[in-house]
Amino acid sequence: MSFLEVLKIEFLKVKRGKMIPLIFVAPLLVVVSGVANLQSYFSPEYTNAWAAMFIQSALVYAYYLLPFSMIVVCVMIAGRETGNNGILKMLALPVSRYALSTAKFCILLFYLLMEIVVFLVVFVITGLFAMNNTGLTETLPIMYLLKWCVGLFLTMLPSMAIMWAVTILFDKPLLSVGLNLFLVVPSVLAANTPLWFVYPYCYSGYLVSCSLHAFTTKGVSAGFTLFPFLPCAILFFVLVLTVAITRFGKKKMS
Repeated sequence: MSFLEVLKIEFLKVKRGKMIPLIFVAPLLVVVSGVANLQSYFSPEYTNAWAAMFIQSALVYAYYLLPFSMIVVCVMIAGRETGNNGILKMLALPVSRYALSTAKFCILLFYLLMEIVVFLVVFVITGLFAMNNTGLTETLPIMYLLKWCVGLFLTMLPSMAIMWAVTILFDKPLLSVGLNLFLVVPSVLAANTPLWFVYPYCYSGYLVSCSLHAFTTKGVSAGFTLFPFLPCAILFFVLVLTVAITRFGKKKMS
């Protein structure tokens, strides 16, 4: 069985699940509340309203709500196989368990992408309503929004690998969720240290913090440099994902 066939099967599995509504919860919650809280400060003369609304919405979303929702998705994807010894039935098929784990991680990344797309769409719709309601005529900065949303996706990749690895290594849902939540909570503190780049859970939040810094200092360098961030991010992603792929189903086979 080829990897594409395995990936297609995994898509069919999650299509029947209840994860699609889940990716709407966090974007709706954070965007509507963020724009609503900021809208009262707008006036027809206000400038950079789109950037202000984006930062207001994305800050809590990147640090907490996006990781939290992805943790739940991780557990739901893994849980489809742990119930009724489904993992044993899968491992009995003529397909590599490495391919199975990789396919499931690809599904996880698909949900990450979809949630960020939902966040962008909800933000644009809510922002247009707020702009119309306050009489602002500022042009929608679509390239600005796309740049930061792509950045959110890319900076989430190392922490997604860790979330998946934790879910694989600790097959008890309560334990894996608890450990992942424990790692997410101090991300704000980690982002405010010089060694932020060694804590992948803070990457996406730190990116939005940099956009906040650039906004408040009118374009002054925000401090998000590719070195040493990029080597550390790639190292974390490759090493942790390798562990997750090689350990998938190992306990059931022993």
